[in-house]
Amino acid sequence: MRTNRYRLRFLVARLLIAFLGPLSTAQAKRASADSGATTVVIDAGHGGYDRGGIPGQRVAEKEMTLDVAQRLKNVLAANGYRVVMTRDSDVFVPLGTRVAIANSYPNAIFVSVHFNSAKRSGAGGIETYFYSRDSLPLASAIHYFVAGGAPSSNRNVRRRGYFVLRKTSVPAVLVECGFLTNPTEAALAQTASYRQKLAEEIAAGVRGRNSVASARSSTRVATNESIPLQSYIDQTKVSKSERRKSKRSHKKSARRKKSSSKSGGSEAKTSSKNQEG
Repeated sequence: MRTNRYRLRFLVARLLIAFLGPLSTAQAKRASADSGATTVVIDAGHGGYDRGGIPGQRVAEKEMTLDVAQRLKNVLAANGYRVVMTRDSDVFVPLGTRVAIANSYPNAIFVSVHFNSAKRSGAGGIETYFYSRDSLPLASAIHYFVAGGAPSSNRNVRRRGYFVLRKTSVPAVLVECGFLTNPTEAALAQTASYRQKLAEEIAAGVRGRNSVASARSSTRVATNESIPLQSYIDQTKVSKSERRKSKRSHKKSARRKKSSSKSGGSEAKTSSKNQEG
């Protein structure tokens, strides 16, 4: 009887271990997922033969983005984050490869560093892009600190389907750190102290991303400042409406040309068909 009792206890213990083992593993996975992203994939825009910016631009965007990205890497690493760079030197990395690197770390966030440019030298300011709704808190936090710490104008958070934002499966943002075609902002970007400041402000946004809440919330971060969920300009809708408007204008133009050239022969008809298409 005693032997049978021991055997029964042994079998029960084995069953409990078999049952509780997988349960504790699942709990550990959930705890890891709930702890927040600890890997930051930093993407320095452009590189190699891709200089960035517009033709004739004096300051190379690829150089400024790499310097800020490397400084950001140092700041985040000092704060205990695991950092992965899509490029750490002056090389060209295809967009698909950048996305693949980001997507290979499921518990990560993706930050792409860029500088803006425009034909009008007076254009300036800071803007931050995102695409998926899950990325808005990260965009809000980074924009809050970068735009708040820069002497440039605030061009707001914007939603747009850039490839590196649309194709990533992790929270992803693209921050434009000013216009290199603006004399004032270009002069700032060329100073090491300002690039360091940009890196520190982006890092502050990364650290504060989990503290972002609605404007009515009393959530606060270590600086005792609230980080509201930013309102944004949805440029995905703007681009669609512009495409529809462009298509309508092409059709109207084609109809006008077709009606005014009925006696012009087959060449005019062929031309109007091509324009309408």
